[in-house]
Amino acid sequence: MINRRTFTKAAGIGTGAAAASLAGLGAHANAVSAHRATDGTPTPTVPAVAPGTRTSFDTLKRVRAGVLDIGYAEAGPAHGPVVLCLHGWPYDIHSFVDVAPLLAAQGYRVVVPYLRGHGTTRFLSSRTVRNAQQSAVALDIIALMDALKIDKALLAGFDWGSRTADIIAALWPERVNGLVSVSGYLITDVEAQKKPLPPKAEYAWWYQYYFSTERGRLAMEDRTDRHGLCRLVWDTVSPTWHFDDATFERTAAAFDNPDYAAIVIHNYRWRLGLADGERRYDRYEKVLATRPVIGVPTITIDAERDPFTAPGNGASYRDRFTGAYDHRTLSGIGHNVPQEAPTAFAQAVVDVDRAF
Repeated sequence: MINRRTFTKAAGIGTGAAAASLAGLGAHANAVSAHRATDGTPTPTVPAVAPGTRTSFDTLKRVRAGVLDIGYAEAGPAHGPVVLCLHGWPYDIHSFVDVAPLLAAQGYRVVVPYLRGHGTTRFLSSRTVRNAQQSAVALDIIALMDALKIDKALLAGFDWGSRTADIIAALWPERVNGLVSVSGYLITDVEAQKKPLPPKAEYAWWYQYYFSTERGRLAMEDRTDRHGLCRLVWDTVSPTWHFDDATFERTAAAFDNPDYAAIVIHNYRWRLGLADGERRYDRYEKVLATRPVIGVPTITIDAERDPFTAPGNGASYRDRFTGAYDHRTLSGIGHNVPQEAPTAFAQAVVDVDRAF
């Protein structure tokens, strides 16, 4: 586990109050599928809503945190237990536009930040390296928590958001009350990334290799090419999600961030070992390369129609979660789980919070 006093010096952020330990949750706790809290009472059932019920957030805010001015949406009571919802690529906060009010209605304070390079989030200095290696993104969220005086939170995410939440749960478990992670354990080991995947899996990652070329970089910098590429990804990784043009355009507005292309290109090149990270993050990356276990209460979600879902119903990453745990597979759902299946996603958050 990373010492919180030492990481703040590297990240350039302040410390908050010390968090309580999650010690005492064993590796063999009961699964949450029965939806019952530890005292035997049923956990609340989230009311079903159709995807696309909501199209916008009521409250958008900004806060200086670490090296960023972070834009974020917020819903729910100001003093409720906090849920941080973290989006992926090529998505934005609108992935949680239906999830947030569902959780707010259950009494949660829901915070949905734009990740670096997205939407209204901006770097404070033009001299800051436009770095999107995994530990840098995770430290952004720690900085956000400190800026908002959030000692502990439930973390829920998909894609880049799952990776970020996994990292925080692994390195700073004292900041995490529970974890909902789509696609399970996504912490990147750059050395292991050098090994080929099965051809079908490599095919699904076509854009990762495109971004490794100069053509791919130029496409991301061109607004028209970027728009078409991201729309193609939406169509292919969510084959059963019948979203309309307006839904995509609301998210595509977040891609006009001046640092978007640089952040996306660096993220995918760094994962393949084709771009350097920064020295100040080396200490975290060395720990993450060991594939550290996650001991906080966790629900992992696999989407049946997501081309990135690993075979085996979560078996490939089960040993990385040593605390209270449950796994769920969503039939007929693609990659953008919270926007395609908001009720199931929100229910997982409530369950991981209340059922252990």
